[in-house]
Amino acid sequence: MNWITNYVRPRINSIFSRREMPENLWSKCDDCGTMLFHRELSDALNVCTNCGHHMAITPRARFTALFDNGIFIEVAVPKPIDDPLKFRDQKKYPDRLKAAQKSTGEAEAMLVAEGEIGRTPIVAAAQDFNFMAGSMGMYVGNAIVAACERAVKLKRPLVLFSAAGGARMQEGILSLMQMPRSTVAIQMLKEARLPYIVVLTHPTTGGVTASYAMLGDVQIAEPNALICFAGPRVIEQTIREKLPEGFQRAEYLLDHGMLDRVTPRAKIRSELITIIRMLTRLPPAVIADLPSPAAAEPEAKDTP
Repeated sequence: MNWITNYVRPRINSIFSRREMPENLWSKCDDCGTMLFHRELSDALNVCTNCGHHMAITPRARFTALFDNGIFIEVAVPKPIDDPLKFRDQKKYPDRLKAAQKSTGEAEAMLVAEGEIGRTPIVAAAQDFNFMAGSMGMYVGNAIVAACERAVKLKRPLVLFSAAGGARMQEGILSLMQMPRSTVAIQMLKEARLPYIVVLTHPTTGGVTASYAMLGDVQIAEPNALICFAGPRVIEQTIREKLPEGFQRAEYLLDHGMLDRVTPRAKIRSELITIIRMLTRLPPAVIADLPSPAAAEPEAKDTP
């Protein structure tokens, strides 16, 4: 053994040895394919900094960015009957639920919370597309009812972020019954004269679009979000015609009067504050207490 074996060889090996890179440090944009550093992507609210493509964001991350100082209180949602139809396809329904809960860390496909945005108290609900495609089942119906009841009790506006592939087939007719059930719940807000604002995100389809997602007093959508009942591929196969470019996308629906605004994710919070305070007849929110121009200028000194 000598200094070459003890020092030089380990040094060379350390220089040229391959360093493992953690897989969760980078994400690939679904649209342009750009590799994005996870912290940069998180700071941008999961919006590609290269092409502006809006990727999926969890309800919890959305609420952290939405509420003042990221502080919110979860609203309890009654838990429905487990697997009422004893449904099974390739997997048992309870197994699919457990897998979704493990991958997302959430109990179900919708999160309900209360808090303040711009010092304006609201109730908010958001769907998680990563949880079984955000499908609407009995739990989602219970969540909407709980959100509406909480908003009426506290006399607060309700803001709902939709993202769903439609009704949950594993619950059959029970999932379809959430359409009229959620509609009745939203009618409670109307009768209480409370604002109901919907932010449609990509994608919002099926029975969700046919019910609570299109009943807002104000309809906002994120850029290029797919918003439809039946998808464009199904329509093309049915009518055997080529659909217009951008058909059923947010910008197309805005041009045809189905939406009020298409707003980038980074600006939705400030826009919601403005709309809510306007609808509730509150004065505009004060962003910051800026000093007056006179106070900002240095005092002039007398010259000798």
